[in-house]
Amino acid sequence: MNISVELTLSPLQDDFEPPIIHFIKKLRESGLTVLENPLATQVYGDYDQVMTLLQTEIKEAFELMDKGLLYMKIVKSDRSDYAPHF
Repeated sequence: MNISVELTLSPLQDDFEPPIIHFIKKLRESGLTVLENPLATQVYGDYDQVMTLLQTEIKEAFELMDKGLLYMKIVKSDRSDYAPHF
C-alpha cells in the first residue's frame, strides 16, 4: 500500500534551522520520493518503508532540539504525481 505524508517540523528554539536541515537531508537519503516547499516536506512510497523511516528520523530530529513539534498528514495513496486541473 502506498502513502503520501506531509511533514512540517517546527523546533521551538532560537536556532531552529539546523534540526530542520538535518531532518530533510536524512529523508532525501532514503531513496523514497521526497518533495519540498517552503512550508512542508512530502514523502511518498510504500507504507512500511515510509513509516519505518519516519519513526527513526522523527526520533533523531526530536533528540537534536530542546523543544519542538511536528505536524503530519497521511493520505492512503501516492499523490506524488498530482497536478492541479485548473
